Amino acid sequence: MQSNADVTGLLKRGGVVKNVEGSTLEEIYGYIAERARLPDEVTPQVFAEELLMRERVLSTAVGNSLAIPHPRRTLIKNPDNERIIVCYLKNPLDMHAPDSFSVHTLFIVLSSSAHAHLEVLSSLAKLFRSRDFIRFLAMKPDSEQLIRKIEALKLL
Repeated sequence: MQSNADVTGLLKRGGVVKNVEGSTLEEIYGYIAERARLPDEVTPQVFAEELLMRERVLSTAVGNSLAIPHPRRTLIKNPDNERIIVCYLKNPLDMHAPDSFSVHTLFIVLSSSAHAHLEVLSSLAKLFRSRDFIRFLAMKPDSEQLIRKIEALKLL
């Protein structure tokens, strides 16, 4: 992903999926795969399978009811197709978070390289340290609201 400051651009490409249904990760990732704005080079089936494979290695839950799912391998080659897809679960799910809170919000990261992936994780970590941002996520904002909030926080 292009730079730490480009989280808003990545969110614009990925968008938001609200009221994600499912009681298992398989159901949740399948639901998201059918509704998310995926790059043409990524099929919904491969997207869901890769997220599940990564989750089986180690939980992507990071605390504060948030998780950062991502594929185990790079699915896209073109940096212009990188994105963050924010998903709000209809019912929180236990994803074995370090703080034991159930997850209600996913920030799914699709990047074109390991370096780009680490940059976006760094940017998200900055956002996730903001109590104001965490509280804001509980309101399940849409893409535009989310982008405005990130820009207003001036953390990136």
